[in-house]
Amino acid sequence: MSVPDSAALARAVPASRSETLRDYLTLMKPGVMLLVLVTTAASMWVALGQAPHPWTLLLTLGGTLLAGGAAAALNHVLDRDMDAAMPRTSRRPIAAGRVQPIHATVFAIALGIASFVLLYTQVNPLTAYIAVAGLVYYVGIYTAWLKRRTPQNIVIGGAAGAVGPLIGWAAATGELDLAAVLMFLIVFFWTPPHFWALAVVLRDEYAQAKVPMLPVVAGVEATLRQIYVYTWVTVAATLATAPLGGLRWIYALAAVGLGARFLRMAASLMARPSDALARALYGYSIVYLFGLFTAMVVDVTLRQVWAMLSG
Repeated sequence: MSVPDSAALARAVPASRSETLRDYLTLMKPGVMLLVLVTTAASMWVALGQAPHPWTLLLTLGGTLLAGGAAAALNHVLDRDMDAAMPRTSRRPIAAGRVQPIHATVFAIALGIASFVLLYTQVNPLTAYIAVAGLVYYVGIYTAWLKRRTPQNIVIGGAAGAVGPLIGWAAATGELDLAAVLMFLIVFFWTPPHFWALAVVLRDEYAQAKVPMLPVVAGVEATLRQIYVYTWVTVAATLATAPLGGLRWIYALAAVGLGARFLRMAASLMARPSDALARALYGYSIVYLFGLFTAMVVDVTLRQVWAMLSG
Protein backbone atom coordinates (compact mmCIF):
# COMPACT_ATOMS: atom_id res chain seq x y z
CA MET A 1 0.00 0.00 0.00
CA SER A 2 1.52 3.33 -1.05
CA VAL A 3 1.80 6.28 1.31
CA PRO A 4 0.87 9.69 -0.16
CA ASP A 5 3.57 12.33 -0.12
CA SER A 6 3.18 15.44 2.04
CA ALA A 7 2.23 17.69 -0.89
CA ALA A 8 -0.54 15.34 -2.03
CA LEU A 9 -1.80 15.00 1.53
CA ALA A 10 -1.84 18.78 1.96
CA ARG A 11 -3.96 19.14 -1.19
CA ALA A 12 -6.35 16.45 0.01
CA VAL A 13 -7.04 18.01 3.42
CA PRO A 14 -8.76 21.41 3.24
CA ALA A 15 -6.99 24.08 5.27
CA SER A 16 -8.80 26.28 7.76
CA ARG A 17 -9.03 30.00 7.09
CA SER A 18 -6.43 30.77 9.76
CA GLU A 19 -4.04 28.19 8.29
CA THR A 20 -4.50 29.68 4.83
CA LEU A 21 -3.85 33.18 6.12
CA ARG A 22 -0.75 31.94 7.90
CA ASP A 23 0.51 30.33 4.70
CA TYR A 24 0.05 33.51 2.69
CA LEU A 25 1.80 35.50 5.40
CA THR A 26 4.64 32.97 5.25
CA LEU A 27 4.91 33.57 1.51
CA MET A 28 5.82 37.19 2.32
CA LYS A 29 8.82 36.09 4.47
CA PRO A 30 8.00 38.37 7.43
CA GLY A 31 11.32 37.69 9.17
CA VAL A 32 13.30 38.97 6.19
CA MET A 33 10.90 41.86 5.71
CA LEU A 34 11.41 43.03 9.29
CA LEU A 35 15.07 43.71 8.53
CA VAL A 36 14.14 45.61 5.38
CA LEU A 37 11.58 47.70 7.25
CA VAL A 38 14.07 48.59 9.99
CA THR A 39 16.66 49.79 7.47
CA THR A 40 13.99 51.74 5.59
CA ALA A 41 12.75 53.50 8.71
CA ALA A 42 16.25 54.27 9.99
CA SER A 43 17.25 55.89 6.71
CA MET A 44 14.23 58.20 6.96
CA TRP A 45 15.40 59.34 10.42
CA VAL A 46 18.94 59.99 9.18
CA ALA A 47 17.78 61.75 6.01
CA LEU A 48 15.59 64.19 7.93
CA GLY A 49 17.77 64.54 11.02
CA GLN A 50 14.63 63.96 13.06
CA ALA A 51 11.68 61.60 13.35
CA PRO A 52 9.68 61.40 10.11
CA HIS A 53 6.02 62.31 10.04
CA PRO A 54 4.14 59.23 11.35
CA TRP A 55 1.82 59.10 8.33
CA THR A 56 4.69 59.26 5.84
CA LEU A 57 6.55 56.61 7.81
CA LEU A 58 3.50 54.33 7.89
CA LEU A 59 2.80 54.72 4.17
CA THR A 60 6.44 54.13 3.26
CA LEU A 61 6.76 51.03 5.41
CA GLY A 62 3.42 49.74 4.11
CA GLY A 63 4.50 50.15 0.49
CA THR A 64 7.88 48.58 1.23
CA LEU A 65 6.22 45.63 2.95
CA LEU A 66 3.93 45.06 -0.03
CA ALA A 67 6.81 45.20 -2.54
CA GLY A 68 9.00 42.91 -0.45
CA GLY A 69 6.12 40.53 0.13
CA ALA A 70 5.48 40.36 -3.60
CA ALA A 71 9.13 39.55 -4.28
CA ALA A 72 9.19 36.91 -1.54
CA ALA A 73 6.02 35.22 -2.81
CA LEU A 74 7.42 35.00 -6.34
CA ASN A 75 10.63 33.63 -4.87
CA HIS A 76 8.56 30.83 -3.29
CA VAL A 77 6.96 30.13 -6.67
CA LEU A 78 10.20 29.98 -8.63
CA ASP A 79 12.13 28.04 -5.95
CA ARG A 80 9.43 25.47 -5.18
CA ASP A 81 11.41 22.56 -6.63
CA MET A 82 14.52 23.63 -4.73
CA ASP A 83 12.57 24.14 -1.51
CA ALA A 84 10.99 20.69 -1.79
CA ALA A 85 14.45 19.11 -2.03
CA MET A 86 15.76 20.72 1.17
CA PRO A 87 14.54 19.59 4.64
CA ARG A 88 14.79 23.16 5.99
CA THR A 89 12.38 24.53 3.38
CA SER A 90 10.28 21.51 2.41
CA ARG A 91 7.37 22.62 4.62
CA ARG A 92 7.02 26.00 2.93
CA PRO A 93 3.47 26.57 1.64
CA ILE A 94 4.09 25.97 -2.08
CA ALA A 95 6.74 23.26 -1.71
CA ALA A 96 4.41 21.33 0.61
CA GLY A 97 1.43 21.75 -1.72
CA ARG A 98 -0.71 23.89 0.61
CA VAL A 99 -0.71 26.87 -1.80
CA GLN A 100 -0.87 26.48 -5.57
CA PRO A 101 1.79 28.37 -7.60
CA ILE A 102 -0.83 30.19 -9.69
CA HIS A 103 -2.57 31.44 -6.55
CA ALA A 104 0.72 32.64 -5.08
CA THR A 105 1.59 34.36 -8.35
CA VAL A 106 -1.71 36.25 -8.44
CA PHE A 107 -1.20 37.18 -4.79
CA ALA A 108 2.30 38.50 -5.55
CA ILE A 109 1.14 40.52 -8.55
CA ALA A 110 -1.62 42.10 -6.46
CA LEU A 111 0.88 43.01 -3.74
CA GLY A 112 3.29 44.50 -6.27
CA ILE A 113 0.64 46.64 -7.94
CA ALA A 114 -0.68 47.82 -4.58
CA SER A 115 2.85 48.75 -3.49
CA PHE A 116 3.56 50.80 -6.59
CA VAL A 117 0.23 52.64 -6.49
CA LEU A 118 0.55 53.38 -2.77
CA LEU A 119 4.09 54.68 -2.94
CA TYR A 120 3.62 56.59 -6.20
CA THR A 121 0.45 58.40 -5.14
CA GLN A 122 0.96 58.78 -1.39
CA VAL A 123 4.74 59.15 -1.01
CA ASN A 124 6.54 60.10 -4.24
CA PRO A 125 7.34 58.55 -7.64
CA LEU A 126 11.05 57.98 -6.91
CA THR A 127 10.21 55.83 -3.90
CA ALA A 128 7.80 53.75 -6.00
CA TYR A 129 10.37 53.25 -8.77
CA ILE A 130 13.08 52.13 -6.32
CA ALA A 131 10.71 49.66 -4.65
CA VAL A 132 9.61 48.10 -7.93
CA ALA A 133 13.22 47.99 -9.15
CA GLY A 134 14.16 46.03 -6.02
CA LEU A 135 11.26 43.65 -6.64
CA VAL A 136 12.22 43.06 -10.28
CA TYR A 137 15.90 42.63 -9.42
CA TYR A 138 15.21 40.12 -6.65
CA VAL A 139 12.86 38.01 -8.75
CA GLY A 140 14.29 38.40 -12.25
CA ILE A 141 18.01 38.70 -11.58
CA TYR A 142 18.65 36.89 -8.30
CA THR A 143 15.95 34.19 -8.06
CA ALA A 144 15.36 33.34 -11.72
CA TRP A 145 18.94 33.71 -12.96
CA LEU A 146 21.81 34.07 -10.48
CA LYS A 147 20.76 31.66 -7.73
CA ARG A 148 20.99 28.56 -9.91
CA ARG A 149 23.98 29.61 -12.01
CA THR A 150 26.78 31.11 -9.94
CA PRO A 151 28.26 30.83 -6.44
CA GLN A 152 28.37 34.64 -6.46
CA ASN A 153 24.56 34.68 -6.41
CA ILE A 154 24.42 36.18 -2.91
CA VAL A 155 26.99 38.88 -3.71
CA ILE A 156 25.28 40.17 -6.84
CA GLY A 157 21.77 39.45 -5.64
CA GLY A 158 22.39 41.24 -2.35
CA ALA A 159 21.52 44.54 -4.00
CA ALA A 160 17.84 43.60 -3.90
CA GLY A 161 17.77 43.18 -0.14
CA ALA A 162 19.70 46.42 0.36
CA VAL A 163 17.16 48.78 -1.22
CA GLY A 164 15.50 49.60 2.11
CA PRO A 165 17.76 52.60 2.87
CA LEU A 166 17.27 53.93 -0.66
CA ILE A 167 13.49 53.64 -0.33
CA GLY A 168 13.52 55.38 3.04
CA TRP A 169 15.80 58.21 1.92
CA ALA A 170 13.77 58.83 -1.23
CA ALA A 171 10.54 58.81 0.79
CA ALA A 172 11.94 61.37 3.23
CA THR A 173 13.63 63.75 0.77
CA GLY A 174 12.47 62.92 -2.75
CA GLU A 175 16.07 62.30 -3.83
CA LEU A 176 19.18 60.25 -3.04
CA ASP A 177 22.63 61.28 -1.87
CA LEU A 178 25.92 59.79 -0.67
CA ALA A 179 24.66 58.90 2.80
CA ALA A 180 21.82 56.86 1.30
CA VAL A 181 24.29 55.00 -0.91
CA LEU A 182 26.54 54.26 2.07
CA MET A 183 23.61 52.82 4.03
CA PHE A 184 22.74 50.73 0.98
CA LEU A 185 26.34 49.49 0.86
CA ILE A 186 26.26 48.48 4.53
CA VAL A 187 23.43 46.04 3.83
CA PHE A 188 24.90 45.02 0.47
CA PHE A 189 28.29 44.06 1.96
CA TRP A 190 26.66 42.53 5.06
CA THR A 191 24.59 40.10 2.97
CA PRO A 192 27.40 37.69 1.89
CA PRO A 193 28.77 36.94 5.38
CA HIS A 194 25.22 36.69 6.71
CA PHE A 195 23.99 34.16 4.12
CA TRP A 196 27.27 32.31 3.62
CA ALA A 197 27.43 31.55 7.35
CA LEU A 198 24.07 29.81 7.02
CA ALA A 199 25.13 28.18 3.75
CA VAL A 200 28.11 26.61 5.52
CA VAL A 201 25.72 24.93 7.95
CA LEU A 202 23.33 23.87 5.18
CA ARG A 203 25.95 22.98 2.56
CA ASP A 204 24.78 19.37 2.25
CA GLU A 205 21.17 20.45 1.70
CA TYR A 206 22.23 22.97 -0.95
CA ALA A 207 24.32 20.28 -2.65
CA GLN A 208 21.33 17.92 -2.61
CA ALA A 209 19.14 20.62 -4.17
CA LYS A 210 21.90 21.42 -6.72
CA VAL A 211 22.16 25.06 -5.66
CA PRO A 212 25.68 26.38 -6.41
CA MET A 213 26.20 28.12 -3.08
CA LEU A 214 29.82 29.04 -2.39
CA PRO A 215 30.48 26.32 0.25
CA VAL A 216 29.25 23.70 -2.22
CA VAL A 217 31.30 24.95 -5.16
CA ALA A 218 34.46 26.33 -3.54
CA GLY A 219 34.48 24.52 -0.20
CA VAL A 220 34.12 25.65 3.38
CA GLU A 221 37.60 27.12 3.88
CA ALA A 222 37.34 29.37 0.83
CA THR A 223 33.90 30.49 1.97
CA LEU A 224 35.15 31.37 5.44
CA ARG A 225 37.93 33.50 3.95
CA GLN A 226 35.34 35.35 1.87
CA ILE A 227 33.16 35.82 4.95
CA TYR A 228 36.10 37.40 6.78
CA VAL A 229 36.92 39.76 3.90
CA TYR A 230 33.32 40.89 3.47
CA THR A 231 32.98 41.41 7.22
CA TRP A 232 35.90 43.83 7.12
CA VAL A 233 34.38 45.67 4.17
CA THR A 234 31.03 45.85 5.96
CA VAL A 235 32.57 47.32 9.10
CA ALA A 236 34.53 49.84 7.03
CA ALA A 237 31.29 50.96 5.36
CA THR A 238 29.61 51.40 8.74
CA LEU A 239 32.47 53.57 10.01
CA ALA A 240 32.47 55.70 6.86
CA THR A 241 28.75 56.31 7.31
CA ALA A 242 29.29 58.14 10.63
CA PRO A 243 30.99 61.29 9.26
CA LEU A 244 29.54 61.17 5.76
CA GLY A 245 26.00 60.45 6.96
CA GLY A 246 25.95 63.18 9.58
CA LEU A 247 25.88 60.69 12.47
CA ARG A 248 27.75 61.25 15.71
CA TRP A 249 29.26 59.50 18.70
CA ILE A 250 26.36 57.25 19.69
CA TYR A 251 26.23 55.61 16.29
CA ALA A 252 30.03 55.63 15.97
CA LEU A 253 30.45 53.79 19.28
CA ALA A 254 27.81 51.25 18.27
CA ALA A 255 29.46 50.72 14.89
CA VAL A 256 32.86 50.13 16.52
CA GLY A 257 31.54 47.83 19.25
CA LEU A 258 29.23 45.78 17.08
CA GLY A 259 31.79 45.62 14.28
CA ALA A 260 34.59 44.46 16.59
CA ARG A 261 32.51 41.50 17.73
CA PHE A 262 31.46 40.70 14.15
CA LEU A 263 35.13 40.61 13.12
CA ARG A 264 36.14 38.47 16.11
CA MET A 265 33.44 35.94 15.36
CA ALA A 266 34.37 35.80 11.66
CA ALA A 267 38.05 35.35 12.57
CA SER A 268 37.22 32.60 15.07
CA LEU A 269 35.14 30.78 12.49
CA MET A 270 37.95 30.97 9.95
CA ALA A 271 40.49 29.71 12.50
CA ARG A 272 38.29 26.92 13.88
CA PRO A 273 35.63 25.99 11.31
CA SER A 274 32.53 24.41 12.78
CA ASP A 275 28.81 24.40 12.13
CA ALA A 276 28.19 25.72 15.65
CA LEU A 277 30.37 28.79 15.10
CA ALA A 278 28.88 29.34 11.65
CA ARG A 279 25.37 29.23 13.09
CA ALA A 280 26.41 31.63 15.85
CA LEU A 281 27.83 34.05 13.29
CA TYR A 282 24.64 33.86 11.27
CA GLY A 283 22.56 34.66 14.34
CA TYR A 284 24.82 37.52 15.40
CA SER A 285 24.81 39.04 11.93
CA ILE A 286 21.08 39.68 12.34
CA VAL A 287 21.63 41.30 15.74
CA TYR A 288 24.45 43.32 14.18
CA LEU A 289 22.31 44.84 11.44
CA PHE A 290 19.41 45.55 13.79
CA GLY A 291 21.82 47.14 16.26
CA LEU A 292 23.49 49.37 13.68
CA PHE A 293 20.31 50.83 12.25
CA THR A 294 18.71 51.16 15.67
CA ALA A 295 21.80 53.11 16.77
CA MET A 296 21.25 55.47 13.84
CA VAL A 297 17.72 56.22 15.05
CA VAL A 298 18.88 56.68 18.66
CA ASP A 299 21.70 58.97 17.54
CA VAL A 300 19.37 61.21 15.54
CA THR A 301 16.63 61.18 18.18
CA LEU A 302 18.88 62.10 21.10
CA ARG A 303 20.49 64.85 19.05
CA GLN A 304 17.02 66.22 18.29
CA VAL A 305 16.03 66.05 21.96
CA TRP A 306 19.25 67.79 22.99
CA ALA A 307 18.64 70.56 20.46
CA MET A 308 15.12 71.09 21.83
CA LEU A 309 16.34 71.20 25.44
CA SER A 310 19.23 73.54 24.72
CA GLY A 311 17.11 75.78 22.50
